[in-house]
Amino acid sequence: MNLHALLQARAAAGKPVRVALIGAGKFGSMFLSQVPHVAGLEVPVIVDLDPGRARDACRTVGWSAERIERTAFSPDGAKALADTIDVVVEATGSPAAGIRHAQAAIRAGKHIVMVNVEADVLAGPLLADEARRAGVVYSLAYGDQPALTAELVDWARATGFHVVAAGKGTKYLPAYHDVTPDGVWQHYGLTAGEAQSAGMNPQMFNSFLDGTKSAIEMAAIANATGLDVPTNGLLFPPCGVDDLPHVLRPRDRGGVLERSGMVEVVSSLERDGRPVFRDLRWGVYVVLEAPNDYAADCFRQYGLKTDSSGRYAAMYKPYHLIGLELNVSVLSAALRKEPTGQPLGFRGDVVAVAKKDLRAGEMLDGEGGYTVWGKVVPARTSLQLGALPIGLAHRVKLVNDVAHGEIVRWSDVAAAAADETVKVRKQMEAAFARRARAPLA
Repeated sequence: MNLHALLQARAAAGKPVRVALIGAGKFGSMFLSQVPHVAGLEVPVIVDLDPGRARDACRTVGWSAERIERTAFSPDGAKALADTIDVVVEATGSPAAGIRHAQAAIRAGKHIVMVNVEADVLAGPLLADEARRAGVVYSLAYGDQPALTAELVDWARATGFHVVAAGKGTKYLPAYHDVTPDGVWQHYGLTAGEAQSAGMNPQMFNSFLDGTKSAIEMAAIANATGLDVPTNGLLFPPCGVDDLPHVLRPRDRGGVLERSGMVEVVSSLERDGRPVFRDLRWGVYVVLEAPNDYAADCFRQYGLKTDSSGRYAAMYKPYHLIGLELNVSVLSAALRKEPTGQPLGFRGDVVAVAKKDLRAGEMLDGEGGYTVWGKVVPARTSLQLGALPIGLAHRVKLVNDVAHGEIVRWSDVAAAAADETVKVRKQMEAAFARRARAPLA
């Protein structure tokens, strides 16, 4: 609880924390909106494929003309590696770009905050290892749900509780897995015209709806905390905050989990479409188990909602503020040399699953698209199956038919072995294969 004091000391010494932002989309814009209100924090470089769009984003979030004038806008990622930069924020959303930018930052001795969860799940364990060897910080992005969930897990373990489950809430129905960009807006209560006028990307929003984004975020949490992922993908049980300790406990105790120590996402919709009472759609949670009778008695005495046994309870944050909270990661890396969560192993992976019967010769179009959605599975399962990661299921051609609901495998696509992103992924698989294949705890 000292980030602000540490930053004040840096500001007083005339040594502001200097950040380069790569990707000025929604997350990046939310971060930029806070910068003018934090003394001692500067963003002298913003990299975006469209520098004009990035400049407009700064105006939109309230930057003064003077601040914009003294900021360098460029499409060249190398500009983020200037000697004066302390922290690079990668917020492009492209797995290939994210991996490339992270490795360049690490080689240049810069701390890297990875907003790009897609890149983190594709190769994060390897990137985090590279950062540790280089003496810099590789960090998940505070404000996004993986880092906030990892924080709750760390809190629970540091205070002596056993973590039974952790994750987030979302809007989910089983039929959403097959939704394509053509049908996404009806599920958000919008028309296509309204969404277009607001500049909303249908494929991106569909990745939230079809379960892919939830899978990616749960894999990131599992890799950062050592929790396990469900054997056959997320269950998305309908559950409100008051029922977390009842629903998210092991099956042999009356809950839905295979065993204790799992990641899971709870739905804000009942299976018939009715809203869940006191849902957690925008938040994160951890379910914990009292280690002894005395702690269980304290749960009751201090009003925690528990299951019927009184031994399982939950803590949660009902909301997350995304890029508005990103400074916590930036300052933690620069001032404490600590990440706000980072992959420590390869526990979970996100594999591509066919949304329809796919035919040889078709091109896959990645997360949120028309052809595949992302399903989280144990990393060892992914490796055993030779499954194609969702982060590489974009602009690759099928060489085999794949039935609706089946996992796409490396052998089903014409993946370019010389592609740099494929190479990094294969390096990560080789480096972590033995640990990923170890029996699950």
